[in-house]
Amino acid sequence: MTTSPSGLAALANGAVLSPFTQLRKLLGDSPAGHANVIDLTIGEPREPIPPFVTEKLLEVQTAYANYPPIRGTGELRTAISNWAAKRFGANAAPDPEREILPINGSREGLFLAALPAVGRKANVSRPAVLMCNPYYSAYVGGALATNAEPVYLNATAATGHLPDLEALAQNKPLLERTAALYLCSPANPQGAVADAQYIKRALDLARTYDFILFFDECYSEIYDTTPPTGALEVAAQTPERFSNLVVFNSLSKRSNLPGLRSGFCAGDASFIETFGEIRNMVAPQMPGPTQHASAAVWSDEVHVEANRAAYRQKYDVCDRVLRGRYGYQRPAGGFFLWLDVNNFGGASEATVTLWQRAGVKVLPGAFLAQAGCDGTNPGADYLRLALVRDPATVGEALERLVVVLA
Repeated sequence: MTTSPSGLAALANGAVLSPFTQLRKLLGDSPAGHANVIDLTIGEPREPIPPFVTEKLLEVQTAYANYPPIRGTGELRTAISNWAAKRFGANAAPDPEREILPINGSREGLFLAALPAVGRKANVSRPAVLMCNPYYSAYVGGALATNAEPVYLNATAATGHLPDLEALAQNKPLLERTAALYLCSPANPQGAVADAQYIKRALDLARTYDFILFFDECYSEIYDTTPPTGALEVAAQTPERFSNLVVFNSLSKRSNLPGLRSGFCAGDASFIETFGEIRNMVAPQMPGPTQHASAAVWSDEVHVEANRAAYRQKYDVCDRVLRGRYGYQRPAGGFFLWLDVNNFGGASEATVTLWQRAGVKVLPGAFLAQAGCDGTNPGADYLRLALVRDPATVGEALERLVVVLA
């Protein structure tokens, strides 16, 4: 009798693959069914970058000759703190000296943060790392790399596309061995936004059972009408402040700078201190010019509002083409569509059909999730589409989709 590999073995032997690798295997060598291929798979923003970034990089180009500080420059940490104060309120601004740690994009931070989180549970025989399901690959990577048990909390239409925290609260044995809980708001891929009450409940569970709540807010600045509530602003209203909370954000989506690899984590000062020491041993520093440019980007909101306006135009296109179809809802936040294609044979079949007949490349939702506690994969019936192309191209892709899946 054989058992499925777990932990590092699962990462090493390919038992867990990225969604894009799975997609390549699914489509194989099948040709596109249209001369003009439209790829909506990768969440890579294509809106204009802030016009001053290149200038800022050049201002301190001599800094490439020096090792940059692993904990970031005071300039950058202060800019992040000031941004948080404007966005979430002065009380929610993390201390730039103790509660902020710059990272090379949120993915690196979300993955490596599992090390100290699981390390805090050294007295537990099999720590668990909980995560929203669908999830971002860095979450499960962090769980497996630490030999923790990844536990997938299904986020479905029935639960508002966020994990059911009340159901989780009933599972005391699981919570007692939990090292971390990863949540994402606005959610990737569903676009659901957690309200203050939901965030407070997650934070209460983290403090009751002494695990770390990792709150992924990478899409927090892309929204339709209402700015999503931040975990820092909720935590700042509690006596414990940021205890048991670490939030992650980056310039990739907010500022269309995925290639800059610039992000930060902020929150629990004790955890940030430990995490900073771990990064000092095993992680790369953010280059000095990148830190200087990032400080300027966090200090500017003009390009961010222009970015939101551009995505609202794409939401309008989606409203026109998709209203009343595939369970479509205008996203409250983020730039993904989460379309129900259960009536068309499920996501994998619909993905292949769209590629072969229309030249539109999308991701099956099942590739972004695993079977949850109830044995079902919450993405099996869904397609994820990234709204990263211009409105006209998005509209053409959606119109082809409607024709093929009519």
